[in-house]
Amino acid sequence: MRSSPQSARFPQFSQSVLEKTLASEGIAYIFLGEELGGRPDDPEAYRSDGRVDYQVRRKSYAFRAGLERVLKESENRSLALMCAEEDPLDCHRFLMISPELVEVGIAPLHIRRGGNIETQEAAETRLLESNGFGAFAANTLFPEARAEALEKAYALQAERFGFRVDPLVVDRLSV
Repeated sequence: MRSSPQSARFPQFSQSVLEKTLASEGIAYIFLGEELGGRPDDPEAYRSDGRVDYQVRRKSYAFRAGLERVLKESENRSLALMCAEEDPLDCHRFLMISPELVEVGIAPLHIRRGGNIETQEAAETRLLESNGFGAFAANTLFPEARAEALEKAYALQAERFGFRVDPLVVDRLSV
């Protein structure tokens, strides 16, 4: 879910071109960047340092509406949520949207380079291992401990890869 569906580097993925290409293959394109994009216009979604707070964003009306739209669409067809990042650990889809999908019983699959598929569980295991929670990466007798470690690992990863603006820009958003 791209906030700004344009690409100078890969123009074939810009909204207007992609929408036409998909339509020619009988695939619908639905833009939900305002609701689920990683660069929200809502100043409440940003911390004082200019970093998007994904936990706060998940509670917003816009995000909830976008998620509901995704869930409704998923009742009738398979969906692909698109963004520019190849590695899910570096992307807001994984950091912001995937935890909510998992919460409602949907296990996302992540399409990686070369068409390789990574399960949500495998991505979360990588997340735990890369953030110092390797002890919780394997099957554990205490699923609550894994869930708590995941929450911390998601927060640490968002610190590194979450979108950030100059804090002065956040002040201008609220005007």
